Amino acid sequence: LLFVVGTVSCTLFLAVNGLYSASDDVIELTPTNFNKEVIQSESLWLVEFYAPWCGHCQRLTPEWKKAATALKGVVKVGAVDADKHQSLGGQYGVRGFPTIKIFGANKHKAEDYQGGRTSDAIVEAALSALRSLVKERLSGRSGGYSSGRQSRESGGGDKKDVIELTDDSFDKNVINSDDVWMVEFYAPWCGHCKNLEPEWAAAATEVKEQTKGKVKLAAVDATVNQMLASRYGIRGFPTIKIFQKGEDPVDYDGGRTRSDIIARALDLFSDNAPPPELLEIVSEDVLKTTCDAHQLCIISVLPHILDTGASGRNSYLDVMLKMAEKYKKKMWGWLWTEAGAQSDLESSLGIGGFGYPAMAAVNARKMKFALLKGSFSEQGINEFLRELSVGRGSTAPVGGGAFPKIHSVEPWDGKDGELPVEDDIDLSDVNLDDWDKDEL
Repeated sequence: LLFVVGTVSCTLFLAVNGLYSASDDVIELTPTNFNKEVIQSESLWLVEFYAPWCGHCQRLTPEWKKAATALKGVVKVGAVDADKHQSLGGQYGVRGFPTIKIFGANKHKAEDYQGGRTSDAIVEAALSALRSLVKERLSGRSGGYSSGRQSRESGGGDKKDVIELTDDSFDKNVINSDDVWMVEFYAPWCGHCKNLEPEWAAAATEVKEQTKGKVKLAAVDATVNQMLASRYGIRGFPTIKIFQKGEDPVDYDGGRTRSDIIARALDLFSDNAPPPELLEIVSEDVLKTTCDAHQLCIISVLPHILDTGASGRNSYLDVMLKMAEKYKKKMWGWLWTEAGAQSDLESSLGIGGFGYPAMAAVNARKMKFALLKGSFSEQGINEFLRELSVGRGSTAPVGGGAFPKIHSVEPWDGKDGELPVEDDIDLSDVNLDDWDKDEL
């Protein structure tokens, strides 16, 4: 009898135990031994995925045993009870019984056997596949595969920034990591995974650079690392999950182009990033380092401490901190100084004419700035920054075309200001009555 995979599906249930025993030359395969026996093997394998209750499988059994005996020492012949081990059958796309797959030189790219179900046909197909494998080795095209990484690395594209994870390495790398992980669970035979591969690799490099390694893209071969696939309920390929410290993993359901993946990764990065530091301009280094490292630096000039006291100043700083948090995705720099402390800087930014507090947004690369014209409040600053973020708002060149000299000052100590102490003038020995009133 000839049966073609996919055209026959068994649905009748019969109470039958496993079809093979230890006395057969057929090697019983399970999720526990499949990776070691088949994937890491240099041998050619023929593997039958069966269900004990399936009539077609029962009729194949004596032919499969006969083929296994004939091929002993030449080709390995195995069998998987895919009714008992559904996860293993699912990983190889088994939809009907029996399904036979040939695991050749590339163990991660199994071929479907479409031949007859007689021992002669099975042996003939095995020897044909063996001949192809030997010819490939002879030509130097293939030397067998011993690890789950090989198939990912043999294709085109640079995957240097995709981190390969395994059952053994997953927890110590991902769980409790302070970084965000986007993990692709794939199967080497899966066409959609192959299409995703170059996009994932390109995105990994870009994301690593833009987030300074704080968001990591990784890959798990779910056919090899079955413990992980089972733990996270992987049912289809590719499946992408997002892991963040202290949270349950969530499915990534966005687009599969590199731009889609990068956009989501950057969102994850900015959502998890702390708000930028709000620094007082106490030296030239603080100003230059901040403004050179960011697209825009937001500079506030706050009233003198004697005009506001500590509580008044802190209320202005709180407004700035809230705005820094709100716009942290923009990754701008945030600075402040006290009125009069950096008067040259104020002049170059046109600050002072409107009173204090004042705010300017500076693009240090273009040496242009925009001034806050509205109120120094959450609403006023939000409107100002929102306009800037969409490219609107009037700008002017920084006076002199460069930052002026910055004076080194002592940082604010967080306290109320004190009036300078003046020397007391002793008037006790002055007799005002002796003054010539005509001279007054």
